[in-house]
Amino acid sequence: MTGQYTPDFSGRRELGTTEMKNNSQSLSLILPRPDRSLERYKIIGVPVVATPWQGQFSRTAFAACHIVVDPLADYDPWHSTQIDWDQTIAFREYIWGLNLGVAEAMDTAQRGMGLPWFKALELIRRTSSAAGSGSLIISGCGTDQLAPEDARTIDDVIRAYEEQMSAVEAAGSRIVLMASRALARIAKSSDDYVRVYRRILGQVRQPVVLHWLGTMFDPALSGYWGHSNPHKAMDVVSEIINENQSKVDGIKISLLDVNYELKLRKRLPEVVKMYTGDDFNYAELIAGDQQWHSHALLGAFNCIAPSASAALAKLSEGDLDGYHKILKPTEKVSRHIFVAPTQYYKAGVVFMAYLNGHQNHFIMAGGLESARSTLHLAELFRLADANGLLRDPELALRRMRLIMVSRGVEQ
Repeated sequence: MTGQYTPDFSGRRELGTTEMKNNSQSLSLILPRPDRSLERYKIIGVPVVATPWQGQFSRTAFAACHIVVDPLADYDPWHSTQIDWDQTIAFREYIWGLNLGVAEAMDTAQRGMGLPWFKALELIRRTSSAAGSGSLIISGCGTDQLAPEDARTIDDVIRAYEEQMSAVEAAGSRIVLMASRALARIAKSSDDYVRVYRRILGQVRQPVVLHWLGTMFDPALSGYWGHSNPHKAMDVVSEIINENQSKVDGIKISLLDVNYELKLRKRLPEVVKMYTGDDFNYAELIAGDQQWHSHALLGAFNCIAPSASAALAKLSEGDLDGYHKILKPTEKVSRHIFVAPTQYYKAGVVFMAYLNGHQNHFIMAGGLESARSTLHLAELFRLADANGLLRDPELALRRMRLIMVSRGVEQ
């Protein structure tokens, strides 16, 4: 895309701009503390602004994007999903405008937690259609149309992967080969994983990104690659990659453990990228050292996109100190968003999108907005403000007031 996305700040008029400016407490609100007391919190942050970067970053970076649901649709939100396509695609245009790539229809988009395969495919098609020349897009390909309990043989899993692979490639997107709940349930050994991945990788048109998703993100993936021990699982992953390296662009590892990523990164063939999925420690991993570094495919970049873009521009200029000065503080925000139970991080992602004017409500597929406590959201607001991640502090403050009132904290 051309990066001409214009944010919608119509919400500025929600409570009356003139009234707010005349109010001596206009830049503060009441937030709860863990001891059940209340505090008047005053906005302190200065928003980070990303200057458009000409050319390519020195790292390939994707933001895993969320979906915006339609809050006025007549549907059962616990059993179906209605997407607001205009706001959903507008957010992707915003990401492209910051020179980041879009990772589509992955777990950040509530894949497997509110977004079924047929909706995911429509999302992939619409996003691929919206992408302009030079806009990076990569999309999740899995087996989620096959209920794990319905899988009887390894061939069932292979057919499910093949169906999605064909559909994603036909939509014009490259593939992230997502972990399969059905495969995790039915595989008897690591040999079954090698067989499945060998078969799928042998058919792909373009090199794919493999995805190793830890159980903190999806408990159903326990024992993936045939081993509960990550070091033994790493042996299987390395075997698959080395055997099929011409079909593997890279691997995204989401285990939230620096040591696992560093160990696997050193074992990768030179032509295969490591895409960090470590939402706790991404700054150091992306910076790397003289021998190795990671690229990025992160749900955290959904929330911190301006900071990510600005930091990657500094890194691309060779300004390592400037890079760390911008990006390192955002890890405090990301660590809070991804705190256990980690699979509910999507609530923090959408909450941030609401505060920052990317959508006009805080409602999620499956009612997942209820997955984080009022105290969790209050602390996220404080951290986002302190680290310059509220694009329009007055808008964010007004919206946060509404959230607090809806959760029993009068303003």
